[in-house]
Amino acid sequence: MVIKCLPIGLFASNCYIVGQNGEGVVIDPGCSPQMIVDAAKENNLEIKYIIITHGHIDHLMSVDEVRKKTGAEVLIHEKDADKLTDPNLNDPVGVGLGRKCKAADRLLKDGEVITVGGLDFEIIHTPGHSAGGICIKVGDVVFTGDTLFCMGIGRTDFPDGDLSTLLDSIKNKLMKLDDNVVVYPGHGEPTTIGRERKEFS
Repeated sequence: MVIKCLPIGLFASNCYIVGQNGEGVVIDPGCSPQMIVDAAKENNLEIKYIIITHGHIDHLMSVDEVRKKTGAEVLIHEKDADKLTDPNLNDPVGVGLGRKCKAADRLLKDGEVITVGGLDFEIIHTPGHSAGGICIKVGDVVFTGDTLFCMGIGRTDFPDGDLSTLLDSIKNKLMKLDDNVVVYPGHGEPTTIGRERKEFS
């Protein structure tokens, strides 16, 4: 499995390209669209889907451009769908960077599995940072967006954020995963479920 991190997006957000057998997905296209396309080409991956972990601008800044360049479908959880098309919702910090993007091609629900290149991408709904926040489990790795970081959690002071909901998502969904599962967060360096479990025990 190829996992390529481009940690140079808006507000240092991590964009991931994941795939195998010539097919892949982009998770959170927050950096230069050309960099994403070039990285996919370097790894011989045809991008089938663009999966957005939550609808904040630093995780979807390049979504329309990447969709146009790759022909990939855009997927987001149904509870964050409006954030794609409403610049006021995808810029919760109010820094004037929100943008109106095209609507998603497909809306996700908890428990869905998307298969690309023989890899199963399992959608885990983890609200708290945003109402439609998701994590994506692929084998023994999980992409956590802004739900869980290395030694930290996402902000909950946005309009649809809630601390108790986020903690519940982490404790009752992510902490049920095995200790050896590698966490690739939306910001910062990778960690493991085992390492982070100590913070929630």
